[in-house]
Amino acid sequence: MPGKENMASYWPIIGLEIHIELKTKSKMFCACSADYFGHEPNTHVCPVCLGLPGALPVANKQAVKWTMMAGQALDCQIPLFSKFDRKNYFYPDLPKGYQISQYDLPLAQKGKVKTGEKTVGITRVHLEEDTAKLVHVKDTSLIDFNRSGVPLMEIVTEPEIKNPQEAKEFLKKLQQIIRYLGISDCDMEKGSMRCEANISLSKTGKLPDYKVEIKNLNSFRFVEKALIYEIKRQTKALQQGRKLTQETRGWDEIEQITFVQRVKEEAADYRYFPEPDLPPMRWNQKEIERLREKLPELPDEKRVRFQKEYDLTFDQSRLLTLTQEGADYFEETVRVGKKHQLTAKEIANVIINKRIDQEKLLPAELVGVLVKKRVVPKISAQALKTIIHQVLKINPQVVEDYKQGKKTAVEFLVGQVMRQAKGQADPNQARREIIKALA
Repeated sequence: MPGKENMASYWPIIGLEIHIELKTKSKMFCACSADYFGHEPNTHVCPVCLGLPGALPVANKQAVKWTMMAGQALDCQIPLFSKFDRKNYFYPDLPKGYQISQYDLPLAQKGKVKTGEKTVGITRVHLEEDTAKLVHVKDTSLIDFNRSGVPLMEIVTEPEIKNPQEAKEFLKKLQQIIRYLGISDCDMEKGSMRCEANISLSKTGKLPDYKVEIKNLNSFRFVEKALIYEIKRQTKALQQGRKLTQETRGWDEIEQITFVQRVKEEAADYRYFPEPDLPPMRWNQKEIERLREKLPELPDEKRVRFQKEYDLTFDQSRLLTLTQEGADYFEETVRVGKKHQLTAKEIANVIINKRIDQEKLLPAELVGVLVKKRVVPKISAQALKTIIHQVLKINPQVVEDYKQGKKTAVEFLVGQVMRQAKGQADPNQARREIIKALA
């Protein structure tokens, strides 16, 4: 009986479509400024982005290169041939009646992103123009064309995400990677990063014959909450024996529900065909490799290097590399701190635990503060060694843990030494001596 089935008998299958505005100086197909946010409506426009008859597009070379670099950062294959297409549909925010996008030959495809133990496949990364923005005032809808034509990179995942939490973690990781590249602010509140989630439920783990697309998701929290709601809604419908249909739904944050917007379109409904006003794009392997060489050190690479180079834990390295700016701040502080015998581990602990305001305190200023607070040893080096010998002797299991690779064990030993020394020793000196004794 349909009502007897429980929720665990259905598997969520989730795929994400993420739109990211690239922060180029000009728009995708014209010379208008792409810096539109907060400006008076319809002040960043021209015949091209207004879709006036006879206006011809010219592709933004920087946007194309950045999209290819993003594809490389997401471990995608970069085809040697790509083109733009017309995606035909009628909506007030699309003045031409079509959007210049990409269909069968995107700039990047078949990639992957790892978040913890989970790897999510990337189907494609393609480039298109953003639409205008509709502003609803009482019973009237107004159109602001400032956003129309801004370069918009779309990243489409494989339907491999199994729950709302995985979706949230993937989006955080993607945002971090794109910010490291410096090609977008990825600010969901300002709309420079927008997400749509496709979700269906299956008993076998295989894709069913429907999917529901959820729009209007402008925060990681909304994505998670909307997916949780949709899983419950679809589960209940299936348990009652109802057939779910392919549709687009919106998220209502006030009511905490999804609601029907329209029947979901298929690719054929958009009548894609090659954009006749733009020539196809061709590259050779050397050009692609030159772009790859311009990639910065990405978050995972930096985290691994921090662990090895600065002898930090996984969590310390992860926290210090959340942003490119935070990682640079740490490394500059370490560089300055070396002149004053401050260790990278000590600096890492202070930055993480004290939640240093990096905008108000420069690295050199932080070093100055730490040097002033430094504990001046009041016991002799020989007395310190004697205490360390005693601590190691009465903590054989901790010593063994350290030798088996548990590097955090040394911090416990430092604490015990400082306790025995009644705070009269320099913890950094104690740490160095302990590591020497354990070698």
